[in-house]
Amino acid sequence: MSLLSDNSDVDYHRILARSLYFALLFNVLIPAVLLYICYYLAHTYFPPNRIGDLARPLFYLLVGLAVAQGLVAWWWRRKLLARPMVVSLESFQEDLRNGLAAASRPIALLVAAISLYGFLYFALTGFFKETGVLVLASFLAYQVVRPRPGLLRNLVERQRKMAEQGKLKRG
Repeated sequence: MSLLSDNSDVDYHRILARSLYFALLFNVLIPAVLLYICYYLAHTYFPPNRIGDLARPLFYLLVGLAVAQGLVAWWWRRKLLARPMVVSLESFQEDLRNGLAAASRPIALLVAAISLYGFLYFALTGFFKETGVLVLASFLAYQVVRPRPGLLRNLVERQRKMAEQGKLKRG
């Protein structure tokens, strides 16, 4: 039995699928492939540290930026999901599906950008472990901001109430 199964007229899995597939591509698959390439380069070509003693402070700066960016993504997700997504009650499910996908894309890309800090750090220093930490921070931030079953249930209820009150998406 699924966490999203109930006797509702809403297909939760269909609503959730598009946003999750997009985010999995940009937050998991692409960073994992790039991390593997960094691993291969680090153990085959031993890239030089181009910035010398600035490597450690740069790493801590990038970790701080990653944490701040993760918090911004969490806050932004809350703001985007609080807006009306439904155009009409007749097309509720499709509108919600499109709205969730549209709201999830910029958040997923913002979180995926955290992994880019790791690849930038690798290009400058050649340090694989620190690169892995930054990419792992991106994976963890994605786990915090990704749509979950409980969030989806609340979103459906909130959007249905707003639509019934006449608060519909314009345009």
